[in-house]
Amino acid sequence: MATPRLLSRLLFPVPSVRTAAFTRTTPQLRATAQRRFASNPADQPGFQSILDQPPVLVRTGRKRHGPGLLILIAIPVTAFVLGTWQVKRLEWKTALMARLEDRIVKAPLALPPRIDPAAIEDFDYRRVLATGRFRHDQEMLVGPRIHDGENGYQVVTPLERPGGTKILVNRGWIAKSKKNHKDRDRDTLPTGEVTVEGLLRAPWKKNMFTPDNRPDIEEFYFPDIEQMARLVGAQPVWVEETTVPDFIDELNAKAAGKPIGRAAEVNIRNNHLQYIITWYGLSFATSIMLYILVRKPVGGTMRRVRQSKDWV
Repeated sequence: MATPRLLSRLLFPVPSVRTAAFTRTTPQLRATAQRRFASNPADQPGFQSILDQPPVLVRTGRKRHGPGLLILIAIPVTAFVLGTWQVKRLEWKTALMARLEDRIVKAPLALPPRIDPAAIEDFDYRRVLATGRFRHDQEMLVGPRIHDGENGYQVVTPLERPGGTKILVNRGWIAKSKKNHKDRDRDTLPTGEVTVEGLLRAPWKKNMFTPDNRPDIEEFYFPDIEQMARLVGAQPVWVEETTVPDFIDELNAKAAGKPIGRAAEVNIRNNHLQYIITWYGLSFATSIMLYILVRKPVGGTMRRVRQSKDWV
């Protein structure tokens, strides 16, 4: 059974506030909407939306490279030039080694009593014979020098020849523990007349990392032939005594303190072929990288954009 309050609401409903407000403001809203849409371009004849226009794909522009591109160009060019220079060096070094090896295979040449230092360059690596007596009291040690992983010295002993002239003979390598004469066997210091067979060598060149010799304290870091010859009153002639390599003989010589001579062979380094491969390979690789960098188009949205000429 309905209550009196519910019956009153059913019989006499109260107007909604929202409905009343809408009813009052509808004319104003309609007028506002008419003014707004009166200037809408879509209502104008011949209107065409930008969405209806066909899209035109255009490039955003060429890639621009700064001064860094010049550096990238210089890398393969420089590497190619260095590779070509190494080709020339390889040709020169191969010809030099062939000339020196041709001198080694010739029969030993007896050294004259007097030698012109200016002519030594033309006889570099020539096998020679020299007879005389070793002046062990004027011995000089050049080092340190490494032989088979062990530290030691090159023994340079003046050879006094008949007539009073002297030359410098590099007898070979000794261990550091055999530096003093008293630590060597007696027969490693021959006192009689000997005949030395070795290679006549041109003067050595000091590199920038080698310290200067200290002859005042008997320290020689590289064979300065002119300096060492003046010190002992000898001719500036350098002979490297040679021997036939033998492992057992070397062990016995090392234990006794006898200098281990060098083999009669050309020991000039020739790594130019490796340098050629390295420089030309670098030039080729960087050229490909440069080509990819220059020719590769920009990708994604940076490459193409939608263009509309009539924005309304």
